[in-house]
Amino acid sequence: MSPMLPLGLYPDGIISERIREYYVERAKGGVGLIITGVFKVENEVEPAPVPYYPIVTLKALGSLGELSDYVHAYGAKLFIQLTAGTGRLIPPEIIDEFGFKPVSASVNPAFYRPNVMTRALTTEEVQKLVKSFAHAAEIVAAAEIDGIELHGHQGYLLDQFTTSLWNRRTDKYGGDLEGRLRLPIEILEAIKDTVGKDFPVTYRFGLKHFLSSPERGSLNYDGYIEVGRDIKEGLEMAKRLEKAGFDGLHVDAGCYESQYWPHPPIYQPHGCMVDLAAKVKEVVSIPVIAVGKLDIPELAEKVLREGKADIIALGRGLLADPYWPKKVQEGKVEDIRPCIGCHEGCMMRSISESMGRPFTCSVNPSCARERRFIITHVEKPKKILVVGGGVAGMECARVATLRGHHVTLYEKNDRLGGHLIEASVPDFKYDIKRLLEWYETQLKKLKVDISLNSEVTPEFIRKNKDKWDVIVIATGSVPLIPEIPGVDKEIVVTCSDLLLGKKKSGKDVVIIGGGSEGCETAVWLAKQGKSVTIVEMLPEVAKDLWESNHMMLLEMLKENGVKIIVNAYVQEIAEDGVIIIDKNFKKSMIKCDTVVLATGLKPKRDLYDALTGEIAELYLIGDCKEPHKIHHAIWDGFIIGFSI
Repeated sequence: MSPMLPLGLYPDGIISERIREYYVERAKGGVGLIITGVFKVENEVEPAPVPYYPIVTLKALGSLGELSDYVHAYGAKLFIQLTAGTGRLIPPEIIDEFGFKPVSASVNPAFYRPNVMTRALTTEEVQKLVKSFAHAAEIVAAAEIDGIELHGHQGYLLDQFTTSLWNRRTDKYGGDLEGRLRLPIEILEAIKDTVGKDFPVTYRFGLKHFLSSPERGSLNYDGYIEVGRDIKEGLEMAKRLEKAGFDGLHVDAGCYESQYWPHPPIYQPHGCMVDLAAKVKEVVSIPVIAVGKLDIPELAEKVLREGKADIIALGRGLLADPYWPKKVQEGKVEDIRPCIGCHEGCMMRSISESMGRPFTCSVNPSCARERRFIITHVEKPKKILVVGGGVAGMECARVATLRGHHVTLYEKNDRLGGHLIEASVPDFKYDIKRLLEWYETQLKKLKVDISLNSEVTPEFIRKNKDKWDVIVIATGSVPLIPEIPGVDKEIVVTCSDLLLGKKKSGKDVVIIGGGSEGCETAVWLAKQGKSVTIVEMLPEVAKDLWESNHMMLLEMLKENGVKIIVNAYVQEIAEDGVIIIDKNFKKSMIKCDTVVLATGLKPKRDLYDALTGEIAELYLIGDCKEPHKIHHAIWDGFIIGFSI
């Protein structure tokens, strides 16, 4: 299990019961080695007023030891990931609210607040960090944890020391590669001197940063001058880390400016960083751990069989399905619930300033709520009608059936899926297709009574309402058609109709709306050779996505030649194009033969409104309550299915 920080779940840095159950569930699921989310070793050298990470202290010893006991009971091993801190990556709210002065290897702009410069740590402070790692290791060993991984990747503080872009020091911790590697190597030596030479310590680092400039990442291996760590230096670094005595290397790529590498979104291909691990495997003899969307079992097996890595690490794949290893072992691959790379549950809801909710998973609401959401059979099963076979309706039907209820699901179309069907059409949205196939498989195995091509009316329910104890309305949403003059012209289509093949586009396309739907449709069309322009009223496109998804989608738009016009709105749709007005009230015409509406969705809740007050137990879930994302639809469906 690759390290992932379960934000919002550490009271005072202590392993709570909720965190313990989260890790134990993965041990029960067959994971061989769990590497915890990151822990800081101190809070004085980088004295964040609100510690962003839990800190290894004597106070935490008991809870760490208890976690170790539980994980070991299931035959798994446990490593703890230790970090020197965030450095220039300190969260913006800590800078804004507390006036915090971030630190780094040298004076660098803070990532989230480039106008704020970091303070370079003194030599004495760096040495104090080294001692703090040794002290933390002593606590870790006392808790009978099996090993330590050093957090040396993604542009965090250790990575800032090892990378010339951020390290311009003139003391012994700077200069050439030997000097820049001195800090992690001294940390290793201090840990081994404290807890013994045989205590395993691995190092996680990015073989390549994928930086085309200090401020911009790249999706490509070449075609630009790498300003961060390049592969040549990364391989030399791997050899030196092995020589220094590290027991294994955990290889990924990227940094915050290229977040789509260390946090691969749905758009990244599976196994996106395997080739980097393979390059390291060629130059070292210690174990190499590969990571990066390896949650397709056949791919993971192929990586091992071809000798590209010694160990497979799964991150978000184990959030989506903690029983991934056992299901593979038992030949039940079709039952593995896929991660869809949205980062909504694991990142956006935890870190976003507007949300700040505890870490979880969009497709698996039980993640980090394992004890709260234990699915058990009800004493008195009910007869439930679910109207609508989109993702909310399917999840509600699945969970309610698992609890022993008798569920009937009606869907007006000829297949299940709702908006998942069109969302899965672009090849770079393959994981949505996997999710849809998983739901179809699970509902079939559970023998849910499904009626397709069956539209439910208020009269039908009134006539048959004695058949059901509970009615769940999940009738979804339909495209929102804006009130623009000319919107009814022949050249106007919706994203949905295009993706479903109900309508076709011409060669020159204007997309009205630059949210994720419009941007993804733009890339899909551009890959077909279309000339595409997006018109968006806001200052930026795709802002409804998490950072790594947002960054990568912008790069995809650029690579595919999509033109983007922001701070503008469409005044009128003509026979041969659209008339737009920009923020300076300047009017212009964009010629096109197709206008695509990506202007959002509106709830389809007529059925619910007609039945309100007539049905004792009536629920409204998913898009028909409020059009939103897959995350919200699944959570709606799960919570109602679980609660009935």
